[in-house]
Amino acid sequence: MDGASPKPEENGFSVRKRTPWQPPNPLETAPVNPAVKPHGGIPNTPLMMSFIAFCLGCVFATGALLFTIGGIPGSRWADYRLGFFVASWAFFHYAEFAVTAGWNRPKVSVDSFLLNNGIAYHLANGIAATEFLVTQYFFPNFKTYRFVSQIGIVLTLISHALRSGSMIHAATSFSHAVMFKKEEDHVLVTDGIYAWLRHPSYTGFFYWGLGTQLTLQNPISFVGYFIVMWNFFHQRIPIEERQLVKFFGDDYINYRKRVGTLIPFIP
Repeated sequence: MDGASPKPEENGFSVRKRTPWQPPNPLETAPVNPAVKPHGGIPNTPLMMSFIAFCLGCVFATGALLFTIGGIPGSRWADYRLGFFVASWAFFHYAEFAVTAGWNRPKVSVDSFLLNNGIAYHLANGIAATEFLVTQYFFPNFKTYRFVSQIGIVLTLISHALRSGSMIHAATSFSHAVMFKKEEDHVLVTDGIYAWLRHPSYTGFFYWGLGTQLTLQNPISFVGYFIVMWNFFHQRIPIEERQLVKFFGDDYINYRKRVGTLIPFIP
């Protein structure tokens, strides 16, 4: 015996070279249109999406429980209004993804959660929560107008239903990003809620934000939300509508003349 090991074939079996397992990271429905491709800030994988959905569900459940029980008696921090704000924020972002996945699958990605809206968006939410907690601690009597919070809750719920409903109705004609190239399935939607509002998803988002601040009775953040969101839509809508005129010509021009936005000072 020379110490040499027998070849695998001599023992009646063969050896196949093992190839490393490669996880299928991208979603099957990862958008191919450059306008809606993921930005890359968050991994576009099923694992990450399930993790985000789980986290949003936990946040929603915590806030919803706090809201349902009316807050913790004797606590200035665990207030039902803060619970509603947290729950509505979590549900909003989950619904953005869920509606896109259900009715607009060619455009769904991890970015559909809209959690990468930019630092200003998250900063605004942080400031809103901070304003509420600071005011509750130092000036609790400033937030005793229950009817204001009730109006805010109703406005938030209606506005959220408006946004999600308009996205469902528009289906594949809706996009979170401004489209600069017309796709084959892109049609001009002018019926349903679009017969009453030209950009119902924007209108819903605008009043959803204001509703959350009415719920918290945050005067500073209410004004801040109004200014920031109004400025965003004031810049975005003209850009989007220039593209829609290119896509649909006189049909969109006539539609724009008939139907408004219901956002102040944006006809």
